[in-house]
Amino acid sequence: MSDILAYLCSLFAFNDDHPLLFTQIHFWVLFLIIYLFFGIIVARQCKQADGTLDPTHRVLRNGYLFAFSLFFYYKTSGLFVLLLVFSTLLGWILGIGMDKPLSYTKRKTLRTIGVVVNLGVLCFFKYAYFFTDIFNATFGTEYSIAIKIFLPVGISFFTFQNISYIVDVYKRKIHHVSNILDFGFYTAFFPQLVAGPILRADQFVPQLYKPFFLSRRQFGIAVFWICNGLIKKIILSDYLAVSFVDRVFENPLLYTPFENFSALIVYSLQVYADFSGYTDIAIGVAMLMGFYLPVNFNSPYKAQNPTDFWRRWHMSLSRWLRDYLYIPLGGNRTSGVTSYGILFVILLIAAFRLKMTGFTIAVIVIIATILLLYHLRPSHRKTLGTNVNNMDTMLLGGLWHGSSFNFITWGGLNGLGILVYKWWKDCRWSLRFLVLILFTSVLGIASHTTDLPLLNLLYYCSFTLLVGFLIVYLLDSKFKVQNIKFSTAWAVTITFIFISFTRLFFRSGSNLDPAEANEVAWNTASQMVHQIGSHWNLSQILDILSHYSAVFLLFVFGMVIHWLPTRFKRRYRLWFASMPLWLMALVCILMAVTLYQFITADLQPFIYFQF
Repeated sequence: MSDILAYLCSLFAFNDDHPLLFTQIHFWVLFLIIYLFFGIIVARQCKQADGTLDPTHRVLRNGYLFAFSLFFYYKTSGLFVLLLVFSTLLGWILGIGMDKPLSYTKRKTLRTIGVVVNLGVLCFFKYAYFFTDIFNATFGTEYSIAIKIFLPVGISFFTFQNISYIVDVYKRKIHHVSNILDFGFYTAFFPQLVAGPILRADQFVPQLYKPFFLSRRQFGIAVFWICNGLIKKIILSDYLAVSFVDRVFENPLLYTPFENFSALIVYSLQVYADFSGYTDIAIGVAMLMGFYLPVNFNSPYKAQNPTDFWRRWHMSLSRWLRDYLYIPLGGNRTSGVTSYGILFVILLIAAFRLKMTGFTIAVIVIIATILLLYHLRPSHRKTLGTNVNNMDTMLLGGLWHGSSFNFITWGGLNGLGILVYKWWKDCRWSLRFLVLILFTSVLGIASHTTDLPLLNLLYYCSFTLLVGFLIVYLLDSKFKVQNIKFSTAWAVTITFIFISFTRLFFRSGSNLDPAEANEVAWNTASQMVHQIGSHWNLSQILDILSHYSAVFLLFVFGMVIHWLPTRFKRRYRLWFASMPLWLMALVCILMAVTLYQFITADLQPFIYFQF
């Protein structure tokens, strides 16, 4: 009995070294306890004539889940739960104020206060070291932050949710939530609280008033999503990370060019399995309680270009950035001083901080070119403005992920990829071919003259693109097979490799102390570029494949599953949901036993917890 009491005490206490994770048995024991009482509450629910939930039962249900959500966040982040309470109270009060018949100026002032305070809190906790580092590098000072600033888990997610609510109430897209318990439940709903998907107020707030409903098939689908997410996280993500990826990124110089290249490619599957695994579990847990979270991934590695990729990856963030950043900047209609100012400021800060002559010259050339195009080509200003808005969105999206220049570089490369694709798709075949010939020739001469690893890497990439472009063109024009274009497979492959290479900067900046992130992350990225761009010893590749055979087989298996047709995936999802309960329980038990074999000594936290 004493052991059970001790276990329950540890279950409800905060341990900084062991935050509550979906992959822990403790979470599922706790969730079963909470779900038992939740079932008792919803069993007594009453509907009103309009089909909405009776207010008394609604407040009881939402208040109960709000309380557990606060406890869940406490188990994850300790006393930072007070920050979540503050953010909740601020959004609730401002929402009530903006829904009153106030003047336009007063309502706009309340909206501005809400956005500025939320962003101010986010900037303090997430970017204090980053801005201090920039200031010191720019002005030659040596200021330091006297206190240690810890990053609250999931602060970016609940901050964006509050901003979404404040802006939507201001625009009259939704009415304010009058009850603090209802609003707190929206802000702190525990399945998606610490790593998304980001809830939009206009999508989730209406669910606050609906009665609980869970059909037999919905129950099966919810269990499937939970099982699917756990398999992705523990079998794919954690195993790939511990067995291969983390080792290479920790010291790239100890590994061969092929191992460094493979680590980048394998990391793409790892980060997808990790993040989408969390989302799957969150969707399943929420569905068990009668709530529906937005889809956050749509087979992103089936994308044929960078634009398509960002329509499929982290969709809740992409849509948030589109609606609350890209469109307010002008979208594809226009652009103003703010759009150009954001781009120029980020470029100039990067030039001052990095202190690289070549990069500084490139920044000056870019800014001068944009200004010349703006003044000399008035007919192209709309297109230029759209491209600037696109780049601003990707740069700031990169900065949202982390407070180092590696994340800005990652966002900038994705933005550049989108702009290059927009130009490429409108070009004739002959122009594409000439550009690739010219680019490959210049890089080939430069790499053979200087033998710099970076130039070698760019030359390898350009040469591969040229050869692939010619082969695919010939195959598509001469050997069409059942209307399946080889260019589609080639486009998917190139997009996947491009996205994987941009993640060199994403992964190098992850899991680092913000106070040292810039220098350490840049060194890691530079070392990996050096290794990949060095001479490849082809005789070693077979030995490496043999040594890491389990890793590469798992990677291939994961990618094949990912590339399966959407209809096929839907079929086996529905087949699982339609199983008899005894068979579903047996499958879950077998899955749990299998997962136990893959669990590492130290459970790996979800990658997106740090954002």
